[in-house]
Amino acid sequence: MSAATVRVEAPSTGVEGALTPVGVERAITALASVLTVLLTAVAFWLSYEHLQEVAAAHGMAEAVARSWAWPATVDLFIVIGELLILRASLAHRVDGWAIGLVAAGDGASIALNVAGVGQDANALNYVVAAVPPVAALLAFGALMRQVHAYLASRASTGVNPPPPGVEAPSTPVNVSVDRPPAISPAEIVAGTASVPELPASAPETEQAPTPVTVEATPVTAASTPVDLCTPVVYPNRVDQLVRALYGSDFTQPSTARMTQAMTAAGLGASESTARTARGRVKARETYLTDFPTAIAG
Repeated sequence: MSAATVRVEAPSTGVEGALTPVGVERAITALASVLTVLLTAVAFWLSYEHLQEVAAAHGMAEAVARSWAWPATVDLFIVIGELLILRASLAHRVDGWAIGLVAAGDGASIALNVAGVGQDANALNYVVAAVPPVAALLAFGALMRQVHAYLASRASTGVNPPPPGVEAPSTPVNVSVDRPPAISPAEIVAGTASVPELPASAPETEQAPTPVTVEATPVTAASTPVDLCTPVVYPNRVDQLVRALYGSDFTQPSTARMTQAMTAAGLGASESTARTARGRVKARETYLTDFPTAIAG
């Protein structure tokens, strides 16, 4: 027995250094997530604050608690809709109702922030009022996209996969495998090759049989003897010839075989006549259809 060395490429675990592409990508992702959360909070706060001022200026000046609660009836539709969209995307489906909630909440927030500026205002005032709700929409969408990507990767692989285009380094591992010595063809022809002995198998232990009493039920099988060597007499000569071929080798004759026999008997060589005769024979003696049809034409 000789030992052979096999080189196996095994993926390595861990990161080689602190500044690998995987580490940089994770750091950028974490920083982007933090900034996205911060931007979402600031944009929502600015939009919420302006909507509170709009509510206070239009009938809720004395009801401070209601003026602060009123913007939630608009902005919370955006949060609810985005969460429902995230749930639907994780289930690989489209939730039209959730999309409608986000569109209604965003549209109402932008419209009310712009309308709260009032008439005859400078164009830049309208832009300043519209920026917070638009920024809140984009920032919250970016945040939900990152959460969706993370949850989707965890659900599909169970671990954090490496970013696209980055291959994990591999570490060669040497494994010793015992192999039988090679035998040349010349040694096999000369009869000098020695066959390695197989290890003796463990002796088999016979188990004592357990007697089982089975009540025999008499079965009467009805059979109909059929003598295929003595074909049934047919008035048609072609039918009689085809029927005789069934008893020669107990297979269904092919079209070529039937036409060959018909030619030898001087009955022509029409394939359609042969197949029609075979059909009449099988219709009269139905048990012939059970014969093998591997060579039937």
